[in-house]
Amino acid sequence: MEKKSSFYEIAKQAVLSPQEAPAMVSKNSNTLKIGIPKEISFQENRIGLTPQAVHLLVANGHEVIKEAGAGKEAKFYDKDYEEAGAKISFDKKEVYKSDIIMKVSFPSLEEIEMIEEGKSIISALHLSVLTPEQIKLLMKKKVTAICYENLKDEGGLYPVIQSMSEIAGSASIQIASEYLSNINHGKGVMLGGISGIPPSEVVILGAGTVGLYATRAASGMAAEVKVFDNSLYKLRRLQNNLGARVYTSIMHPNILLRALRTADVVIGALRADEGRTPCVVTEEMVIEMKAGSVIVDVSIDQGGCFETSEVTNHTNPIFEKHGVIHYCVPNIPSRVARTASYALSNIFAPILVDIGDYGGLKNYLWDMEGVRHGVYIYKGNLTSKHIGERFQLPYKEIDLLIAAHI
Repeated sequence: MEKKSSFYEIAKQAVLSPQEAPAMVSKNSNTLKIGIPKEISFQENRIGLTPQAVHLLVANGHEVIKEAGAGKEAKFYDKDYEEAGAKISFDKKEVYKSDIIMKVSFPSLEEIEMIEEGKSIISALHLSVLTPEQIKLLMKKKVTAICYENLKDEGGLYPVIQSMSEIAGSASIQIASEYLSNINHGKGVMLGGISGIPPSEVVILGAGTVGLYATRAASGMAAEVKVFDNSLYKLRRLQNNLGARVYTSIMHPNILLRALRTADVVIGALRADEGRTPCVVTEEMVIEMKAGSVIVDVSIDQGGCFETSEVTNHTNPIFEKHGVIHYCVPNIPSRVARTASYALSNIFAPILVDIGDYGGLKNYLWDMEGVRHGVYIYKGNLTSKHIGERFQLPYKEIDLLIAAHI
């Protein structure tokens, strides 16, 4: 209640005209029309809402229209959505006429053209490939846009990043195990160990969520794990969350190099708050690694933390350099699209139900600071400082816009 009260104080100060500041937003239920278009981005296999989530929305009186074929790559079929109460459309333009568009990848210029003026879209933002033309067109159409990456939950955490990082961390160890095996032309080593044989060695760079789940998965397979990070706080937190002692170290170059020389697997799990991930493993250090060892660079979507990393894809996921196998596929969660879709759906289905209960997105954003934090365009007004400075576009505070009844 303290956060809500402080926001109301801002609202009172922000409204220039001598009108009465609303003391409380009333919840008048409103029927939403939610559109789920088919993803056209390369190898994006996820979908924002599963059939179970659609059933929940329809049961709450909302209309869901899904483009035919959307979700097929995650093994969710049109008949599943029809049975849940969704309308299946073969007309992409009809889907984009919905009140709220639920996507995974950021919309292309052609997709933005189909969004009607004043509607809303929830999707990932993909800052690395974002163009000023896309932002300007969204602003011109007076769209309200919410990005996955900046969405916060009640605890102040980023639920989408958290969920996708959990998946990427666990999957990175499974991937490494595959490329150590003979069937994928690896050196024929089992990740972990059995009686009488020393366990394989796994080095993890980064003690965040990806690093934690990679450590958990590798330890569960009885591998010898070493975790490096420059944050003592993160290293302590990882130890506490695991409930077990693992080797941890600050990222000192000499100590890191010694670990890399004997490692069978190295996981790059560093993440930058803004900009490029720091490159902590040089090409000379990779040359020192054992032949047939495996690098999985989870950080590749932010540039990668290995000097030898080059972006690959799910069709051709690996390359070999200096005798070391490199797996550098961005968007690892799309590799397990069904699981990732359930994770996204669990986050967004309750949000959509609440938006309807509040009588619309504007009322909902008034109360929900966490979702408000994910807004980067509000009714055509850019609210992201980072995007504004990057593309030299004017931006405004989202709190003031809502308080001024824009």
